[in-house]
Amino acid sequence: MNDFSVEHGSFVPPAPIPHRSPLGPLALVRALWRNPLEAWAETHFSEPIVTTNLGPRQVLLVNDPAAIRHVFLDNSANYGREPLQRRIMSSALRNGLLMADGNQWERQRRMLGPLFTRKSIKRFAVPVEQAAQSLVHRWRQSRNQVVDVAAEITLLTLEVLERTIFSEGLGRHAEEIRDSMRKYFDTIGTIEPADLLGLPDFIPRLADYRVGRELRLFNTTVDSIIENRRSRMARGDSDLPDDLLTFLLDARDPETGEWMSEPEVRANIITFIAAGHETTANAIMWSLFLLSQSPEWTERLAAEAAGASSNVTERVDSLPQTRAVLDEALRLYPSIAAVTRSAIDADHLGDIAIKPGTMLVIAPYVLHRHRRLWKEPDVFDPARFYGSAKETVGRFSYIPFGFGPRMCIGQPFALQEATLVLSTIMREFVPELVPGYKVWPVLKITIRPQNGLPMRLRLRANAEFAKPDTGRERERLTS
Repeated sequence: MNDFSVEHGSFVPPAPIPHRSPLGPLALVRALWRNPLEAWAETHFSEPIVTTNLGPRQVLLVNDPAAIRHVFLDNSANYGREPLQRRIMSSALRNGLLMADGNQWERQRRMLGPLFTRKSIKRFAVPVEQAAQSLVHRWRQSRNQVVDVAAEITLLTLEVLERTIFSEGLGRHAEEIRDSMRKYFDTIGTIEPADLLGLPDFIPRLADYRVGRELRLFNTTVDSIIENRRSRMARGDSDLPDDLLTFLLDARDPETGEWMSEPEVRANIITFIAAGHETTANAIMWSLFLLSQSPEWTERLAAEAAGASSNVTERVDSLPQTRAVLDEALRLYPSIAAVTRSAIDADHLGDIAIKPGTMLVIAPYVLHRHRRLWKEPDVFDPARFYGSAKETVGRFSYIPFGFGPRMCIGQPFALQEATLVLSTIMREFVPELVPGYKVWPVLKITIRPQNGLPMRLRLRANAEFAKPDTGRERERLTS
């Protein structure tokens, strides 16, 4: 490990020091089980393509932008979902867009695409703003006490998803369901030895036992909400909420006219929550940590927030510096730490022959810190993404949400939410890390700060007082 530091006036955030040489099989398994970020070697951050073996399989780590374009775009049909990644992402997600393949994925993409355009997601800016104001109100009441920002932001993003998916609430057991979902997200994404060895699915994994109860409770609740909403739609209820659940139940394949099946609706709800709350929460919390070490950018964002548009649906477009900080946070701690693909037919990446069944790993965490692609890759520098500098970032050198046909469909939603929330916080608070606390990144389903992120949010003297959303606060207290 290394502590974060300041070198030559630049802030170097915490990250594992790469090993001098690649790990052997047993050491690799241990590192992947403990924290996959600690498995990388120096050669991974310096060479365009690194070839190794995982048992009998050839494995390539790809950091060459031209080769990444080939895999994600030019010949994407030849590189399917890797079974290992499908296994560790939990069976609950397998009928959803994130993990679906073939015709099922193509059909769902056609159905869901119109929902996540930049124009369409603007209607969700208001519930995001309401949730952010409720958070600011709670923090103001804490009177500069230390709060675990990681836990608080995770709760916030879950609340946003409740407001946008289940806008009428989760019912009488809302807090128990929220707790179950948090436990579920803490468990999925763990790489187990059985997965690395390619053992069949019928062999139990520890994670299956851990998430069983949480998923049963959530599925029962979601099924009840779906049944109620379907009944109202069948009756022609004119007062249906304009939320994601209504859209999912009403969405039809434009080519076949088919609706989603019940398992697909449930899987996509879990996918939206898993992908939406994890990626957005981590982008916000890492941004707050990075800003706590950068007085210059803290003041820049505060000034920008104070002068931003009062129209919440247009505000995102008036926050380019806030977006630059988020982009840099996603470079250093990307939402997708690694993407795997499996070659279907023989191919070539440059002068490297690809055999059928070869596993390709494209790791944004490594790519975004690669020595050949970035100047001072380990330094926090949002200026890379601000103004004209943003135009110089390589199209296939920065892929926090993936790229090509399978690029994360929720990217516009996540970035809108993260930008609005971060700006709302920075308008009113100065984030300060607890003195002496050592932040360390660990990879679960996404990259999180180990053991939370204790911070003091110091209220600005000229902060405007946001009004809390009393309706949702009342529900929180009575649930």
